[in-house]
Amino acid sequence: MTTKNTSVIGFPRIGKARELKFASEKFFKGEVSEAELQKVAAEIRQYGWQKQKAAGINFIPSNDFSFYDNVLDTSFLLGAVPARYKELGVSALETYFAAAHGYQGAKGDVKALPMKKWFNTNYHYIVPEIDDSTVIALSSDKPVQEYNEAKAAGIQTVPSLIGIYTFLRLARYNGKKTAKDFVADAVKAYVELADKLAAAGAVWISVAEPALVFDVTAEEKVLFNEIYSSLIKQVHGKNLKIALQTYFGDIRDIYKDVTALGFDGIGLDFVEGVKTLEILKTGFPKNTLLFAGVVNGKNIWRADYAQKNAILAEIEKYVDAANIVVGTSCSLLHVPYTVDAEKVLAENILNHFAFAEEKLVELADLASANAAALEKNKALFSVARVNDTASVQSALAALTDADFVRSPSRLERRKVQKEKFKLPAFPTTTIGSFPQTAEVRANRAAFKKGEISRDQYVEFNQKKIAECIALQESIGLDVIVHGEFERNDMVEYFGTQIDGFIFTQNAWVQSYGTRCVKPPVVWRDIHRSKPITVEWSVFAQKQTNKPVKGMLTGPVTILNWSFPREDISLKAQAQQIGLAIRDEVLDLEKNGIKIIQIDEAALREKLPLRKSDWHKEYLDWAIPAFRLVHAKVKPETQIHTHMCYSEFNDIVRDIDAMDADVITFEASRSDLKLLDALNEAHFETQVGPGVYDIHSPRVPSVDEIVNTLHKILDKVPQENVWVNPDCGLKTRGETETTASLKNLVAAAKQLRAEKK
Repeated sequence: MTTKNTSVIGFPRIGKARELKFASEKFFKGEVSEAELQKVAAEIRQYGWQKQKAAGINFIPSNDFSFYDNVLDTSFLLGAVPARYKELGVSALETYFAAAHGYQGAKGDVKALPMKKWFNTNYHYIVPEIDDSTVIALSSDKPVQEYNEAKAAGIQTVPSLIGIYTFLRLARYNGKKTAKDFVADAVKAYVELADKLAAAGAVWISVAEPALVFDVTAEEKVLFNEIYSSLIKQVHGKNLKIALQTYFGDIRDIYKDVTALGFDGIGLDFVEGVKTLEILKTGFPKNTLLFAGVVNGKNIWRADYAQKNAILAEIEKYVDAANIVVGTSCSLLHVPYTVDAEKVLAENILNHFAFAEEKLVELADLASANAAALEKNKALFSVARVNDTASVQSALAALTDADFVRSPSRLERRKVQKEKFKLPAFPTTTIGSFPQTAEVRANRAAFKKGEISRDQYVEFNQKKIAECIALQESIGLDVIVHGEFERNDMVEYFGTQIDGFIFTQNAWVQSYGTRCVKPPVVWRDIHRSKPITVEWSVFAQKQTNKPVKGMLTGPVTILNWSFPREDISLKAQAQQIGLAIRDEVLDLEKNGIKIIQIDEAALREKLPLRKSDWHKEYLDWAIPAFRLVHAKVKPETQIHTHMCYSEFNDIVRDIDAMDADVITFEASRSDLKLLDALNEAHFETQVGPGVYDIHSPRVPSVDEIVNTLHKILDKVPQENVWVNPDCGLKTRGETETTASLKNLVAAAKQLRAEKK
């Protein structure tokens, strides 16, 4: 059998030891120069290119690196940068970071651009902002620089670009103009860039159009065809080949258009693309490369070679084998660097994992039909990895409809809770976490390493909790939190306390910018064997007469922010986690905690990209999984939840059906666009749209928060409004946090005085 070529859509870019994160944060603090930061970035890029070259990858991407986000890079590439950032008068890189996370200093005060989830992943992109005065023009040579950088190291790469259609589809338009008004200039800019890349020696360019996996309307088809009927012809005129790359699903709505346009290569997702094989059977253009995404770029399990070879064999019925390129289903940005960095987990566990570097080997094995590798892989999959846990399976089998329904109704509960808590109008609270100082992290690390006793660890955390509660009382917050000093991550913390998860040492992935997470792995059936948070919440409640929220993470978010099993359904995994968290909720209630927050920050994250699949494939089990957690609590127990950084407008009725008593949303970075949807849906749950952005170091003024609250009250009934930041405060500094919360409370008090 002839060896096939191989391709990678993108490679991790945070550094094996998170070098980019630490260097960037030092740059923000003025501790390193831009040149020093750029040096770290160059080393990270070189590492990725060299690893791919060594693995024999034929189509290696460049321009997949980013200091923060590739969509933001594209905004700067095309000059689609709002004037308020340019007017700061800082360096180009500092302007870039100001757009990413805001700026408050000697040069001015600007908020960050909105941030949203990238399709169905836990990665976040920065939303482009385009107004009627925006002039699209080539404004950066980053793709050329990085191509030349790889070329100088002896590596021929494929410059990878966010496609014009996806960029314009994701942008927010502040004015009368729409996407079609910017097509001609965007195409012109990409042609100019293609000319420069061709002059530098590039042979291919790749344009990523993941937005094609959404439902595509007739109008959007016209837009796509207008872009590429022009762009392809002009790129070919530069003696460049152009590949279209799609991922996160299939392109059933526009496949015929795509295959008729004359692309030199087309990338299709055979992992998440439910209908990709079906549409392939309708025909594929001759003399065109098919970049077949068969190796999962989003999960960490070893590929089953027999299964992947069966897919490739089916593809060969419709595409010449010589034209098939074995590739990843999406960028490897969504998985960690390498299993080799794991020094604690047993070999029999690690044998089942393939991180980014291991996936390069899988691509090579599949492309070459390596017989020895196939046999080794066959042996791995011939034995059951884990067995069912009888008690968990019995608990699942015993569930009835009553386990998912809380009574009495939410409006009846509200009357009971109003009498019990006697909170003022516009009650103030925070989302949960308080700043995690170096001292807090050091205490947790020392305990984990066995350098201090549990008593010492608990004593330190109790001291921090008492200080945190005293601070909140002095600020005047109405509902208190304990600060979460015992937690490193809202998912990893619970995973370590619940049986069935396993944890890595160094399997970090980028969530946004410098924010990295180390997702747990769902290894076997999930269950809770002991209380998790009760001792901390009980201690905290004893420090104050004000209500202290018990803080939990919901089952859907725990699942969505973990690497899930592939041998059982997501629904079954969510219900297993739901039963474990339900036990914790009932223990908190039994121990006197009367307000319990169950965060579902990632509810929207795994929503299918096609609306027709929303309920049957996801919401019909995700919403009940949350209800399972709280359905058994008493009417006077108030259930909160929190969601952030996603588009919620089109599922607000489903969110209302979660039957929480209070929900807090991220809304500040999206300019409270959510409010219209809440108003139109007659949203019944009490709601706290975040009044300031915690992902920026800037401190909002009292007037700014009051103005935000006035906008909220234009859309939401006064009696339903809570006042809170838009997310947890873990990543913020203590000084800015205190100042911001003081202004938040002052704004709430001002509003109470206005509305008397």
